[in-house]
Amino acid sequence: MHIADMTMFYAPASGGVRTYLEAKHRRLRLYPGVRHSMLVPGSAYHHREGLYEVPAFALPFGKGQRFPLRRAPWSNLLGSLRPDLIEVGDPYVTAWAALDAGRQLNIPVIGFYHSDLPLLVSNRFGSWVGGNFNPYILKLYSSFDRVLAPSQVMADKLAGLGVRNIFVQPLGVDLEIFHPDRCNPDLRRELGLEDKTRLLIYAGRGSREKNLDILLQTIQMLGKPYHLLLVGSGMPRRVPDNVTVIKRFCPAIEVARLMASCDALLHAGTQETFGLVALEAMASGIPVVAARSGALPELVPFHCGRLCRPLDALDMAGKIRELFESDTRLMGIQARQYVEAQHAWDAVVAGLLAHYQAVLGQSEMAVAVHG
Repeated sequence: MHIADMTMFYAPASGGVRTYLEAKHRRLRLYPGVRHSMLVPGSAYHHREGLYEVPAFALPFGKGQRFPLRRAPWSNLLGSLRPDLIEVGDPYVTAWAALDAGRQLNIPVIGFYHSDLPLLVSNRFGSWVGGNFNPYILKLYSSFDRVLAPSQVMADKLAGLGVRNIFVQPLGVDLEIFHPDRCNPDLRRELGLEDKTRLLIYAGRGSREKNLDILLQTIQMLGKPYHLLLVGSGMPRRVPDNVTVIKRFCPAIEVARLMASCDALLHAGTQETFGLVALEAMASGIPVVAARSGALPELVPFHCGRLCRPLDALDMAGKIRELFESDTRLMGIQARQYVEAQHAWDAVVAGLLAHYQAVLGQSEMAVAVHG
């Protein structure tokens, strides 16, 4: 079986989609009889170990992100690779190129709905403009042989637009990189904090939909001995005294060390399509306090953290205090066990292969279907 993945969401500072593709690529190579190719944007044609870069326009201020403008280079490369199946991970030019190639090669094409395009557009240009993209999403995702969604909330959104043949396929986390053993007991000292400081962390992009202002209001309400560590690009410059900012993209191994060294992850985002950072924190052995919104309630059971009202700093502060009235160490152990059982990448890839075999008609495998 030759599987081809293609997406524009692949850049040096990319998030969950790149993590998903690279984890999948590593594990598929272990399966006998399976070949995996990845087609991603680049400055020029280049190939190494199954990764094919296709020339694409560099977005100004896009931090390495590139946007394909033409279908032909992508569909032509797929034609030369002749895969048995194509999976596409974005709703833009590459999606239509994949459908073109699928028709030419007479092979199935799967669409993975990683990003909520109407919501993204609404955030930037208003709900009226975003709503106009609903027919586009319906047309595109109705064209795929099967649609995968990373969470039930995303599957429900697609179903609400009229898309059918949707299957929920949760993503995974690297259990070796994100591990409690990476805890650095000297981190508080490195940050100039007292040993008894209750150290909280948020890691990721500082984009508007992450609602970092809620985190700053929360930590200001809590005061000492609580301290918040913000890690990632685009973080705010003006922060309360009990906040430390590491304002740069950090590699996964560094994020893993920081997470395992903190007491809990905070996440105020209300638009998460999956919420990989919550799983990474739980795999690192720390509980999560998150907004009860988006896909986060699907990832954070009560024995692994707390959920608060969306966009409510006062309620988040209360849930954090409640968390520390419990045994946070035990909750972190339970969080690690939960992720090991539910979100190991090996189990995720096995689920993906079941989808692939189903659309190829190789076997009738049982997978959870929505709608």
